[in-house]
Amino acid sequence: MSWGALLTLCAVSYALKAAGPVLAGGRQLGPRARQALDLVAVPLLAALILVQTLGDGHRLTIDARLPALAVAAVLVWRRAPFLVVVLAAAATAATLRAIS
Repeated sequence: MSWGALLTLCAVSYALKAAGPVLAGGRQLGPRARQALDLVAVPLLAALILVQTLGDGHRLTIDARLPALAVAAVLVWRRAPFLVVVLAAAATAATLRAIS
């Protein structure tokens, strides 16, 4: 990818991100729309995490990321601080990659 294309994509992305508040102004979402967004956010984030962890193009990949994700999930469930979750998951993945 060329630098020109990369800079163009950055500019377009920034413009789209800036257009939201400009076009919406001071309007608030309705209660039904807010409730729908609240219900969709967590499953969408969970699906994104799973796809990034297990997906590798067009195939399923099981590697050190899966146990690291399991460690992170348990720590989040036990309400550990975010930094502890990230460091424990990273240490798990690094340890498994080092021994394999």
